[in-house]
This record gives sequence, C-alpha cells and structure tokens, in this order.
Amino acid sequence: MPESVKVQISNRQKDIKIPSGIRLLIRRCCHAVLRMEGFDDAAEVSVSFVNNEQIQQLNYEFRNKDMPTDVLSFPLGENGSYDRNPETGALQLGDIVISIERAMEQARMYGHTLQREIGFLTVHSMLHLMGYDHEAGGLEQMRMREKEEAVLESLGLQRDISYVAPNER
Repeated sequence: MPESVKVQISNRQKDIKIPSGIRLLIRRCCHAVLRMEGFDDAAEVSVSFVNNEQIQQLNYEFRNKDMPTDVLSFPLGENGSYDRNPETGALQLGDIVISIERAMEQARMYGHTLQREIGFLTVHSMLHLMGYDHEAGGLEQMRMREKEEAVLESLGLQRDISYVAPNER
C-alpha cells in the first residue's frame, strides 16, 4: 500500500466545468496504479486540466506534434529513480496534463462515461510516469494495456460497462 500519495490537481482552463467526483476519481486512479506496481514510498503527482488549444501547444512544444491530444505525461523519474521533494521527502513522479475537452469528445465517441475516460487517461499517464511505454508497440504496448484494464477493473471502470445517457445519443 502506498505510504502516502499527494495528487495536486489544478484546472488551467475555463471552457468546461470539471464535474464533481472527478478529482476523487483521479486520486483513486493514482493510488490504484501505485498499489498494483507495489510502489510503497511517499509520492507526489501533479494533474492539470487544460483545453484542446493548450494541450496542442504543449504537444507541439514537447513532442513536435502540432495537434491536440487527450493526455500528456511528463515523467520526472528515469529507470525507477525519482527526485525527492526536499520539503516532504516524497518522490516526485511527474506531471499529467489532460484535455477535458478531448476527454469529453472521446467519452461520447466511445460510448462510455466521462468518468471511465478520465480514469483511463489518468491510469495510462500514471503508467507512463512509472516508466511504461507503448510507442514502439509490441509486448510493451500489450503489457501496458493489460495493466490499464486491471487497474480500471479494480476501480469498477472496466471496458465492458458502457452507458450512454439518452440525451447523449
């Protein structure tokens, strides 16, 4: 069980109100990934909500891709080694940036809840902060997908439960 995980969540966009319960969901996702990974040190993670324009700018600046994306991960560690916050002693895992606009679009497109989409994006990004990568495809990508689904299932957000509210059809 993780000693203590501080998840700093900030909303850096004004277009969309963050629904209630989303912040708690993000914290639960972060804890669940660390628990699954057997990570039991004190840790800190930063999660920010932005809009499509802001995430496109970050995607271009850091990945040279001039298009919006759903989530970006900025790991602060390498090969399981992380800096410690000198004030708290906690390991600094990194930053997660989620486009709330894109998350809403994708939830509609995939026919599931915004909670499932934000949960997936958070778990996906946390695994990146833990050193997993799917860019090359193959076995690494498969391992990462299996871990994502295992964590989401442990939180009751498995893929096969999809619900579309009548007014979203």
